[in-house]
Amino acid sequence: MIELPESCVLEQQLTKELEGRVIKSAVAGKSPHGFAFFMGEPADYAGKLEGKRIGRTRHYGGRVEIEVEDMRLEFFDGVNMTLLAADAKRPDKHQLLLELDDGRALVCKVQMYGGLMAYMPGELDDNMYHTVAREKPDPLTNAFDRTYFDKMLAVNGGGKLSAKAFLATEQRIPGLGNGVLQDILFVAQIHPKSKMGKLDADDMDNMYGAVKNTLKEMTEAGGRDTEKDAYGTPGGYKTVMSKANKALVCPACGDGVKKEA
Repeated sequence: MIELPESCVLEQQLTKELEGRVIKSAVAGKSPHGFAFFMGEPADYAGKLEGKRIGRTRHYGGRVEIEVEDMRLEFFDGVNMTLLAADAKRPDKHQLLLELDDGRALVCKVQMYGGLMAYMPGELDDNMYHTVAREKPDPLTNAFDRTYFDKMLAVNGGGKLSAKAFLATEQRIPGLGNGVLQDILFVAQIHPKSKMGKLDADDMDNMYGAVKNTLKEMTEAGGRDTEKDAYGTPGGYKTVMSKANKALVCPACGDGVKKEA
């Protein structure tokens, strides 16, 4: 899943590789997928995108937006975006394939569920996830400071929530989802089911610091090792609490890790 570290990495890579390129052809929805979400009909994507020049790529929370002249392409959740060389074989199955004027291609595949939205600016303004991701401060910036973090708890009546629900639900922190949450709480030494109202001042210091520092570390390492970047390479951040910990052993104490809903 694309979460904040991955969206930041994709912004940098896709701006570098795609800015200035022209889309020669666009094929959307070739492989049917019940949970691939498009804006309008996939068959219309060719008319919306072909012949247009790509601009900057930007991230908003866990969403990646690419400028394509008067259009925008927005990707989120389980969309894997991979750049292919001019001589690379194109996959038979995909949800979006953009052929570029330099011979390369951007192929997008959906795992589980994900969005591949081609729209004109303003067309998604009534979508809460789209707008909130743009309105709330990015945890990687100075705008997401301790004062803002404390206000989040007060405004949302967060004392009754679990640590997991407070951090990773209701778009309180766009881009912070269940994936990055696990390591954040491990670093903070806070159980996911702990009630926010029961945490003391030290716990809150640890949680805020873990949000800021863990997301920064993940991003600077090129994303998590459970996800791949635009070149098809896994991120360099070694996750502690993820599917990569197949042994379910705590690296801090050596005891077993219990996996539960």
